[in-house]
Parts: sequence; structure tokens; C-alpha cells
Amino acid sequence: MGKVTGFKEFDRKTEDYRPVELRIQDYGEIFKGTHDIAHLQEQGARCMDCGVPFCQSENGCPVDNLIPEWNDLVYNDKWQEALTRLHKTNNFPEFTGRVCPAPCEGSCVLGINNPAVTIKNIEQTIVDRGFEEGWIQPHIVEYRTGKNIAVIGSGPAGLAAADELNKIGHSVTVFERDDRIGGLLMYGIPNMKLGKDVVDRRVGLLKDSGVEFITNVNVGKDISIVQLQKDFDAIIFTTGATQARDLPVDNRDASGVHMAMEYLTKNTKSLLDTGHADDSDLSAKDKDVIVIGGGDTGTDCIGTALRQGAKSIVNFELMGKPPEDRSDNNPWPLWPLIYRVDYGHAEATQVFGEDPRQYHLMTQSFIQDDKGKVIGINTVNVDFKDGQLIEISGSDKTWDAQLVLLSMGFVAPEHYLSDDANIELDARGNYQADYGEYKTSQAGIFTAGDCRRGQSLVVWAIHEGRGVAAKVDQYLAN
Repeated sequence: MGKVTGFKEFDRKTEDYRPVELRIQDYGEIFKGTHDIAHLQEQGARCMDCGVPFCQSENGCPVDNLIPEWNDLVYNDKWQEALTRLHKTNNFPEFTGRVCPAPCEGSCVLGINNPAVTIKNIEQTIVDRGFEEGWIQPHIVEYRTGKNIAVIGSGPAGLAAADELNKIGHSVTVFERDDRIGGLLMYGIPNMKLGKDVVDRRVGLLKDSGVEFITNVNVGKDISIVQLQKDFDAIIFTTGATQARDLPVDNRDASGVHMAMEYLTKNTKSLLDTGHADDSDLSAKDKDVIVIGGGDTGTDCIGTALRQGAKSIVNFELMGKPPEDRSDNNPWPLWPLIYRVDYGHAEATQVFGEDPRQYHLMTQSFIQDDKGKVIGINTVNVDFKDGQLIEISGSDKTWDAQLVLLSMGFVAPEHYLSDDANIELDARGNYQADYGEYKTSQAGIFTAGDCRRGQSLVVWAIHEGRGVAAKVDQYLAN
């Protein structure tokens, strides 16, 4: 432990984002791009080196990051050693350091009665400095086992599995149906939160390490599982949970009502392909935009619509406003269910003068004009009593909207791949495989990530990618 009294001497202070008035003018990362090393060392000194580090527990970091160890190394100015410890458990800390909500901080022991250690900031700084200093290089494999593995889907779970199996010496081919590698990392998370150069940089390292990537191939449609089984010794499905939850109300088919991921994907692809030179029909420019549903995806829609020049933005939330502090039924070290202001909320508040979120709102129907275009939404306020949703009489309201984005989560993976492979599904429609085993009902076919566990975090996808790689290696050894 670097400084025994650090948690008493120093206050928590996170690294600032770029000023709102600057960052909403472009799609560059919201982060400043430079790190105050002395500041981060001071923040690392706040780590208490707990006897039981709950930040690494099941409520904390899913990949079991050695957080107290690299906090101490950072405090003692041993950044390269800190990077080694970080990479020991996390294949892609440059991703999690940017997009993870940091459940580790929610479980930080210091957080019982003081603000938690700035673990996420420290993690991002360690890996960013590792790239700056040239410490992160391709992993050149000297021995190949002769075994070939196909990974279907190039999101965080697929990339983690490919990285781990390649390091062992197996030959790995990753198939991606889109035109770029990265899955959710590439098209699901906007550039301002995760720069695509950051994704491409890691993919380039994996390529240089020997992983093969094939894009624009939709396995289950363009090529069958039967064919892959002839060419590969094992197959891993890491396709994500891409089937979005819909909102089946009147006039749902009105033009201008879109799934959030369709909107985010098209915006990012336009940015990468043409720098937004094309005239996208999904642009929010000069439109009243309503985002239905919260979470990270809803926030990303808000941030994107702002940058496109939306006339107004409102975010509908079915549930009530969370409390400022933990409630009695949400004790430490559980994830704190509290009111938070994410980057998109802060941006919208500064631009429009108020937080875009409206709580206890339920959509009753969409309103369309005589050409079938959405022009508004009818809502009613709701409350919850004994677990039952109750509509509040007389609270009906009409909202103007020319663009509506549905951000209500994801229910399951698409099933054309599982149908082609003839694998069993669980009760929720996910690919059936026990946690820790990752084996599907078909021999030699494994699955991991959101398509197995349901919609979750990038850090959980990395955890499962590492886990499935270990099980596939065991399978190939038998």
C-alpha cells in the first residue's frame, strides 16, 4: 500500500470531460485526451488496500481486475508494471476504461461512507499511457497447435475469446456480418464515447498477433454452420443480444419511429464512411426528438441528436426519478441505484436549459400525419403501487415529435444462426449454455456474451469471452 493515510488526506476528483460547448460541435471523444499524471497518482493513493477488496468481488469487477495492486503501482509511479497487472485480467482496458459504468466503484469499501476511488479514470490512464509509451505490442505466437476455431461475432466477447485462444497458439478466424470489426464497440457505442480509432488500434494489434478477420459474411445466411464445422475444430457464437425490445402501440409503423441501435449505427457508419457528407434520413437536425427509454443507449441517442442539431430533446422514463443517495433496500456493496447525470444529460441541460428526462411517463400512441409521418406522441403519467402500474387520471399529454427513438433494451439474440446450428434456446430466447461451461447443445459449438447471458455490460462480455476460450481450449485438448 503506497500511502496509508491517502484516503483521509485526498478528496475524490474525477478527470473532467472536454467543455460541453466544445464537444457538442464534433464527434471526437468527450475525454480531454491528456491525463494529469500527478493527479491520478494522488487518486491512486486513496485506495485503502482492503483486507477484502470488494471492488474485485462478484458485485464489483466481473473480470477480477487486480485493482488495489495497480492503484498502488500508479501511486508509486510504476506505470508499466501497473499495465502488466491490468492486462493480466482485462484484454481491452481501453474499452472498459471509457464505457464501463464501473461497478467496481459501487463496491469500493471506501464508498461505504466516503466517495469511492476513481478506479475507472485510473484504469483508462494506465492503458492510454501504455499506448503512448509503446509498451503495448502485438503478441507474437511462436508455436501453433494446428487447431482452428471460428468465432462468430466481433464484439467484446468475440474479440476477447479470439485474443485468448490466439495467445495459446490456436488459429482463430473471426466472422463479422458488418463491414467493420468491433460489433457493439464499433456501431453500438457512438464515437464521442469510444473513438473508433481506439477500436481499430486494438483490432490491428490482434491482426498483427495472428488473428484473422472476415467481414461482410453473415454466418447462418451467407455460409452455413455445417460448412464451418467441416473447416474448424470448434465454433464460438458471440453474436450479442441484437433483438431490440419494441413498443407495440397505435401507429408504431409511422415513418420517423426507429430503434435506437438503427439510429446510432447509421450515424456512426455515415461518420466513418463520408464524414456525414451523406444526407441521412435519420438525422435529428431541426427536429423535436423524443427518446423512449433510458440507460446508456438512451444517453447516446441524446448526445448524437444534439450533435446533429436537434430542435428539442425529451427522454421518456417509465420509472420514477432515482434517489440522490442509496435507499435502505440498496445497501453497499450492491450497485448504487441512484440519480446520475451522464454526458448526454449534461449536454442537453446546458443546451436546452433543463435535464431532458421526464419520469413516470407511458406512451399510449404515436401520432402521424396524412403522409404517415410521426408528428407527436400521446402519453399518460403512471405510478406503481404494490408492483402494479397505475395510470393517473387526467394526466394525458401530447408531445411534438418528428423523430422518435426506442431505447428500451434488448430481449435476445436473433435466431437465424441458432436455427441453422440447431442449438437449444433458454426460456428467454438466448443461446442455451451453462455459465462457466459455455457449451451449447451441439458438440463443438460454444457461446458467450450477451447472446448467452442476455443484455449486459462490455466488461461482462470480456469476462465471458475469456471464459469460453478456456473451455474451448480444454475441449480441443481432449
